[in-house]
Amino acid sequence: MSTVAFHTLGCKVNHYETEAIWQLFKDADYERAEFEGRADVYVINTCTVTNTSDKKSRQVIRRAIRTNPDAVVCVTGCYAQTSSAEIMEIPGVDIVVGTQDRTKLLGYIEQYRRERQPINAVGNIMKNRVYEELDVPSFTDRTRASLKIQEGCNNFCTFCIIPWARGLMRSRDPEEVIHQARQLVDAGYKEIVLTGIHTGGYGEDLKEYNLAQLLRDIEAQVPGLKRLRISSIEASQLTDEVIAVLKASNIVVRHLHIPIQSGSDTVLKRMRRKYTMAFFAERLERLRDALPDFALTSDVIVGFPGETEEEFMETFEFIRDHRFAELHVFPYSMRIGTPAARMDNQIDEAVKNERVHRLLQLNDQLAKEYASAYEGQVLEMIPEEPFKEDPESGLYEGYTDNYMKVVIPADESMVGKIVRVKITKAGYPYNEGAFVRVIEDGTVPVA
Repeated sequence: MSTVAFHTLGCKVNHYETEAIWQLFKDADYERAEFEGRADVYVINTCTVTNTSDKKSRQVIRRAIRTNPDAVVCVTGCYAQTSSAEIMEIPGVDIVVGTQDRTKLLGYIEQYRRERQPINAVGNIMKNRVYEELDVPSFTDRTRASLKIQEGCNNFCTFCIIPWARGLMRSRDPEEVIHQARQLVDAGYKEIVLTGIHTGGYGEDLKEYNLAQLLRDIEAQVPGLKRLRISSIEASQLTDEVIAVLKASNIVVRHLHIPIQSGSDTVLKRMRRKYTMAFFAERLERLRDALPDFALTSDVIVGFPGETEEEFMETFEFIRDHRFAELHVFPYSMRIGTPAARMDNQIDEAVKNERVHRLLQLNDQLAKEYASAYEGQVLEMIPEEPFKEDPESGLYEGYTDNYMKVVIPADESMVGKIVRVKITKAGYPYNEGAFVRVIEDGTVPVA
């Protein structure tokens, strides 16, 4: 039996797609091997969000070639899409497929074995207008399933290379989304995370169908689903209709990841982001009316070209005043090929790092404040895996619906189930909890 090994760099979408590619190999009777060991085929799913991502991707490709020089080495993903010629120059790379035509990968492997000629199968992604169906009926991870609903992005923010790696916005057929959601629930998943490159843009290219409608249809047509989470949504996509659906839903969780990137209108303009801070604040107000205690998490870029101390402080104060629950903070990283990389007034690394540090301190404070409101309360969580900081402790970690990480005494039998826990000690990066009881069949007993 032939073996295949995978290595995934980058975002949740890449991890989802690796699972989808593994399904193709599994159906062709391949066995999955560890990437660090010998395999007949290596698939490296690459990332290109920063120059460092490109470098890491190249290192991983070379590692596979060194591990087994006789293996068929396939490179896919975003870096493969934008820089296929560069990858083909690495001695030992046999097949390059970008962010489309992954379903043809097994055919390319057969062709390579016959002809022994390297294959560059990367086409022009900008011409693609159709969502590529890649089915994932179950995941290696047993607790939270991702469900990809769209591909590509039309925004062209000045710091971002991703539209060139992923192409323009394409939404998945709603019937396919529902079908896959049912498969995932049948496989035992209680929580589904809707994901994509620009997830909240779902439906912008469909006639008379949008994200709000999809959320309603999943809830109505996927019995047994207990939690639905949106991986990320832009402020501009939080329409009144979407907010109304969130308010009425029994399964959409009390957590939204809304990338802010900057809290300064002048920086947002240079980034070519499509909202002002006044608009962002107004949407947050509407959301807090609909979901009073929802957790707001976000991405922030500091040190964007030309960012002054005043502009940085606008970001800092906005985040502080609007009680964000958790931040992912990134120092601006110059991405060759984007307009921002050519801008004047690039910020010194020391200034960027100092600003990152200040925001991370704020993040710690805000996260603790958010969590402290739940001390003594009973919440629902899904235990995912043994506590990473002390795997032998008999503790397991997982997330509540409002995205607080909780650590509780548990055992393997609770993994993937919804359990009620009492928050005994609030904190960050995790909260301590006491097990109350498992919720059977989704009915919520009185604690």
